[in-house]
Amino acid sequence: MKIRENIIYEIWKEKKFVKNLITHDSQNIEIIDPGTQSKDSAGPDFFNARIKFGNITYLGDVEIDSMQSDWKSHGHYFDKKYNKVILHLIISHKLNQPFVYTKEGRKVHSICMLDFLDQSFKTVLLTAVDSEKLNRKYEMPCLGRNDSIHKNEKLHFLFDLGVDRFKKKTKRLLERLKEMIYLKEMNIREPILKYDFGEDFHNKKYSPENFSEIILWEQLIYEMIFEALGYSKNKDMMLKLARAVNINFINNFRTDEKLAQIIDSSLFSVSGLLPNKTKYEEEDTSEYLRKITETWNSVRNLYDGTTFKKESWNFFKLRPQNFPTIRIAGGALLISQFLNGNMFKNMIEMFDSDHNDKETVVQLRNLVITEGQGYWVSHFNFDKPTKEKLNYFIGISRADEIIVNVLLPVLSIYFEIFDSTDSARRVKSFYINYTQKTTNQLVEQVSETLGLGKASRKSINYQAMIELFRNYCVKERCLECKIGEKIFN
Repeated sequence: MKIRENIIYEIWKEKKFVKNLITHDSQNIEIIDPGTQSKDSAGPDFFNARIKFGNITYLGDVEIDSMQSDWKSHGHYFDKKYNKVILHLIISHKLNQPFVYTKEGRKVHSICMLDFLDQSFKTVLLTAVDSEKLNRKYEMPCLGRNDSIHKNEKLHFLFDLGVDRFKKKTKRLLERLKEMIYLKEMNIREPILKYDFGEDFHNKKYSPENFSEIILWEQLIYEMIFEALGYSKNKDMMLKLARAVNINFINNFRTDEKLAQIIDSSLFSVSGLLPNKTKYEEEDTSEYLRKITETWNSVRNLYDGTTFKKESWNFFKLRPQNFPTIRIAGGALLISQFLNGNMFKNMIEMFDSDHNDKETVVQLRNLVITEGQGYWVSHFNFDKPTKEKLNYFIGISRADEIIVNVLLPVLSIYFEIFDSTDSARRVKSFYINYTQKTTNQLVEQVSETLGLGKASRKSINYQAMIELFRNYCVKERCLECKIGEKIFN
């Protein structure tokens, strides 16, 4: 990047163009003075340039970007620092447009430098741009510009975002509970492609009695856990699978000592992931498939739901540990343990009494962390043995995600519906103070950009940073963000 920037700046300062610059509407561009190179990353590349467009000379700034889209993605279009830009230069033809717009709405000519350079310069710059594209990651528009905002002010904004994100989750879960109640009343079997409940559903009034069945809450947790285990690429399919092989079906075998095996075989059989043949050279695979087939054949007469196709599942560009096969196996084991131990009732008791928060953290993690066992400890896919054994189907990182994004929001709704004010307050306090063991790349990027160090380990900040990035930064809502509002205005 530094080499490329130095070349570009040198070309501009020394006017090393092999032919005269022209705009898209054929106006000649004469560089009278290229301006003064900026030493500040938060602003245009050159200040006080004098450039003649046709017969009119302008005094202003010059910005040089790799691609046309950088003008928006870097936030120049709503940053007042770029209001004096009179020329925008880029070094890629991709999606090139003749103009960009400043915050004030003024049109600025945008031209591609490649059209006016010697071939040797073109080759160097194109190679640099191609290399940058391969390694490029999205940068928040306030990168390098938010130092003037006090850390406490940023954390206060993140706190509000984290609380808001928690409320959004509880609202979504409450809507799902109402859906399940309504579908049961209407005798509609899930999963179905789409439905519009109409005014009857939206006008229906619910009382605590409507939510009293424990199976309703168990199904909700089951669905949300499976969705979480699916990550972005398989979450929809995992959710559909949990709605197909539902708690109503599983309850037929709740007291069966082979419950875990029944859930495992049912999920894999319904998923469509089972291979067509059952006999392999590898004995472990043949034995596992024989058990699945036998178990499923013994219970399938009680199943009246849909089945899925292998093509619906995504394995492409996933780490083997995140293959849907591993996620289904881990989810099956977790749900069987969850149902066997009446875990939901245990969680209610945790927050109904004055439990020590540290003890509660340990207890919740122990409920969710799932050690690997059986066939999938040594396989990522059917007949694909691994070099190293998989110790955990669900480790502490994913367990924290499930606790924060599933269990705590569900408990919060439960206590609010049944008017357990103190318990609801404990859940929210627990969420605010929860500290996750690990972080992820997205959250680390936001934390680094905002200069907040290890603040992201606190779950409310962790969740807020995801909310900030996805619903403000990526959507270019910087002027609606309390941090961006101060920087760019």
